[in-house]
Formats: sequence, structure tokens, C-alpha cells
Amino acid sequence: MILKCIAVDDEPLALDIIEDYVSKVPFLQLVKRTENAIEALQLVQAGGIDLVFLDIQMPDLTGIQFLKIASGKSNYILTTAYSQYALESYDLNVSDYLLKPIAFDRFYKAVEKVHNQLLKSEPAAVATPEPVAQQNNNHNTSSVQDFIFVKTEHKIQKIQLDNILYIEGLKDYISIFTKTERVITLQNMKKMEETLPKGEFIRVHKSYIIALDKIESIERSRILIAGKTIPVGDTYRDEFFKLIDGKNI
Repeated sequence: MILKCIAVDDEPLALDIIEDYVSKVPFLQLVKRTENAIEALQLVQAGGIDLVFLDIQMPDLTGIQFLKIASGKSNYILTTAYSQYALESYDLNVSDYLLKPIAFDRFYKAVEKVHNQLLKSEPAAVATPEPVAQQNNNHNTSSVQDFIFVKTEHKIQKIQLDNILYIEGLKDYISIFTKTERVITLQNMKKMEETLPKGEFIRVHKSYIIALDKIESIERSRILIAGKTIPVGDTYRDEFFKLIDGKNI
């Protein structure tokens, strides 16, 4: 049985170590390494991840918060330099807890425990309900993903993709306009563009990303969505109209 894994840590060196250790264990496959906890949470929620190596101390979303939002999906081995989190993490049913710097023999003991537990389970318990798409260089999420998580001022908010009308980029943050509300997050436009599924969303201006199925009309270089007129920038015009022509709109 091969366990599909992701490694989540805001320190690149820590990710290098986990990636190296995973490569030495025949029953582990590293699907993704990331410094972005929200991106990792989306992968876990999409399904198909058997094991998560999760750092506790991260800036946007702590490991403890991650576990509470994930609600038991996948198996977790926590990694941290601080032993005081051990008790709280075990209350959340993690598989193991590794203190940094992590020795390989301790790492192997932890992953072997998870592997043996899953081998004893029924096959349906570890089968992947839906395949996780291979991650490419622009970090697109699985094609079955129908929501995103964004960090607002006080919380991590889940947004259904089919509710998004358009996204407007401002100086230091972006506004996500949905059918019912406006959500403000510090995430930048480039990262948001990479997160959203291509073919459903397209950037049409340095300050705007739109949902294609929410377009009401197009007049010259102006798009109308929910009463909002959105300009098409010169840089994005050719790609936008090529896509529109392909959809026979």
C-alpha cells in the first residue's frame, strides 16, 4: 500500500528534510510540498491524501487550526520545535508528533505506525474516493475542487466557486464578490489566479478576475457582470476573446 502524502511547513529547509525522508521510504509518495497552509487544506478537503506532515507554527493558519477545520480527513504527523503542543495535538487524534530536528529513525517509526494502522483497516477506509490531480508548476488544485479557503481579518472562510462573480485587486488586498457578499483577503491577484480553475475563471485586467459563466454581456472591451462594468485590459484582451470565441458566446 502506497500512502499519498503532503508536507506543510513555512520553512523551506524543513520541507527539504521531509521530502528527503519520504524519498527513502518505499511505501510513501510525496504528492505536494507547500509553505501555504490554505493550499494544503484545499488538497486535504478534496480527498485522496493519506498522510499529512504538518508544522504547528505557521503564520496564516496554525497546525492546530488546520486540524480543527479539516475535521478528521486524512492522517497527521505533526512537526514542531516546541514540545508544549503535544498534549493539545493528541486531543485532536493525530497519529504522531515529531520534534525538530527530526531524526530519520524517528521519522520512519512514525510513518510505519500509520502504514500498519491503515493496512489493518478495511480497504475502503484507505481507498481514495476521487483521484487528486497531479500538481503542476502553477499549483492548480484538483479538478474536483469546488471551493476555496481564504484568510480574512478574523477567520478562515470557505467560498464556493460557483458563488463567485468576480474578483477585484486593490493595493494590498483583493475583494471577492459573490452572489451574496464581498470577502476581503490579503492574498494577491497572481496567487488567486493560480488557485482558481482555468476554463472557469480568467484574468481580464491587472485588477480583475471574472467567472466566465457569470458574464451577462460584452460590449467592445467592457464586460457586464451583476450590474458591474469590468474593463478588459490590453494585456489580456487576445486571450480573453480567444477563449470566448472557443465557447461560441
